[in-house]
Amino acid sequence: MAQNWYQDGLRFSCTQCGNCCSGAPGYVWVTKEERRAIAEFLQRPDGKLGDDQVRRVGLRYSLMERAGGDCIFLKTENGKRICGIYPVRPLQCRTWPFWNHNLKNPADWEAAGRDCPGINRGQHHAFVAIEEVRRANSWEGVAGWIKS
Repeated sequence: MAQNWYQDGLRFSCTQCGNCCSGAPGYVWVTKEERRAIAEFLQRPDGKLGDDQVRRVGLRYSLMERAGGDCIFLKTENGKRICGIYPVRPLQCRTWPFWNHNLKNPADWEAAGRDCPGINRGQHHAFVAIEEVRRANSWEGVAGWIKS
């Protein structure tokens, strides 16, 4: 990865458009700990997510999607599409848009920005912070990196 291209940092602030939570079908991987946290947040009496919320894919689990690709937890409130589990959203969601494939080069970053109105706008994130988020493998690595 040509990391030097963003050595001066990048701008991103979530606009709550919901575009990163919808679109083509895919996977939002969730660990056992994340599933437990989501179930607790949703006040599930059994402490587990239902088959309508999570699916097994091989040895892993992914959040379910509605027809059309929207995440099962994407909802609309007051005209904004928001995450219904935002405080406990999975690591994969927390690290958007600082994913490896978006950071390969400026063209890939710009391509991600065509669907995400928060890219190249708002809060400046320094290279070191971006790298911490990009390499995070647990919530602790990204817990407070972004407020929006």
